[in-house]
Amino acid sequence: MSRGTKIVATIGPASNDLDTLKRMLEAGVNVVRLNFSHGKAQDHIDRANMVRQAATECGREIAIMADLQGPKIRIGKFENNRIEIANGDKFILDADCKLGNQERVGLDYKALPRDVRPGDVLLLNDGLIVMVVDKIVANEIHTTVRIGGELSNNKGINRQGGGLTAPALTAKDMEDIKTAMSFQADYIAVSFPKNATDMEMARQLSNIAGEPYGHKPMMIAKIERAEAIPLLQEILDASDGIMVARGDLAVEVGNAAVPALQKRMIKMARASNKLAITATQMMESMIVNAVPTRAEVSDVANAVLDGTDAVMTSAETASGKYPIETVEAMAAICLEAEKFQECKLDADFLNLTFTRIDQSIAYGALFTAYHLRVKAIVALTESGSTALWMSRHNIDIPLFALTPSVATQRKAALYRNVQTFKMPHSTDRDAVLKSVENLLLEKGVVSRGDTIVVTWGEPMGQVGGTNALKIVKVGQY
Repeated sequence: MSRGTKIVATIGPASNDLDTLKRMLEAGVNVVRLNFSHGKAQDHIDRANMVRQAATECGREIAIMADLQGPKIRIGKFENNRIEIANGDKFILDADCKLGNQERVGLDYKALPRDVRPGDVLLLNDGLIVMVVDKIVANEIHTTVRIGGELSNNKGINRQGGGLTAPALTAKDMEDIKTAMSFQADYIAVSFPKNATDMEMARQLSNIAGEPYGHKPMMIAKIERAEAIPLLQEILDASDGIMVARGDLAVEVGNAAVPALQKRMIKMARASNKLAITATQMMESMIVNAVPTRAEVSDVANAVLDGTDAVMTSAETASGKYPIETVEAMAAICLEAEKFQECKLDADFLNLTFTRIDQSIAYGALFTAYHLRVKAIVALTESGSTALWMSRHNIDIPLFALTPSVATQRKAALYRNVQTFKMPHSTDRDAVLKSVENLLLEKGVVSRGDTIVVTWGEPMGQVGGTNALKIVKVGQY
């Protein structure tokens, strides 16, 4: 079986050319992430077009994820770009300051003085700088430096324990959604959502912006605020998946809490029939080194064993020296880890209640394939939902989504264990099943006489109507 865990790769200056991108796709990239925190709208449009061209030349369908910047909770700039502050220094975060110096710096997030109280701990630059709030005077936050170091322009600010009131969707994000829909991004990743309402608003805006193109993206909630953790289930219910965004989340809840939260979030996502992406610093050392550290290898492998749909690169492929080697290393780690994944279908189904016909067919196909040890499971699908449900459970049998929809092919590029192929639209069941056999034979997936399980909806061609399951001996059509 080919690799089941998918790879999301961020592109940037290090990978912003067609040849490098094609080599990354050939190395194993399934989803390309466009980071809207950097660049102008036209930059993203140009990169999206390049992704589509690279995918076409590689003979594959690749998903594009537009990752919104979210609220910009950052300090301003310094006269000399950076300062050095020491433990015990007094320092002022001043919303009215235009250009910072050794004593104070401005704030891009002007509401911060209203969000904090004396005694609050503020973490700057991903927690490398720690300040304790002494008092608030008008628009000034007076602090004492607990952990000092170098502080440079535009570094981020978090409050330990969370609680900042900045909205998840900014005016920039709303414009960026329109840009993403102009090239039909398959996924929209929403930064810093606090609750289900944030995700529902993002989905509504995306659907409206996508309407002229007949396109509805899938929504990914980036879990990076402490206050999102107690509301994780409602956020999942309002989303199509979550990203375990370990950078800002670790700053807010503490590094030690993140590994257990990661396992919990992935487990909840799978149980809710949602997607999960594990992100941030997975192969960080490969920004400058050609091989990963042993700890990074274990980190990626553990995410795979946790059941994540995808592992993600950030700076490693956007600005690092070794974008192709990073993808190759990540793919190899995933393959090795998957050899040890447990298949517990019988136990998985003990407490499940099937409320929909198509969902019941999906689980019935898994159960049948597992016990009959068939060569492949094939979901003939318009929307991809049957393949998504199947992919929530580990099984060592290849799972194929065959669809006439290119949009469904692209979205399913993120589903764990699912491979997709284009299948022409037809309402002739026997002709379609014959085409399925021919395709799998051509791809070398099966041989004549092998058994496969096929699901579809009758009448064929309707969306969301999977209601049939057939055990097929290859060569009977």
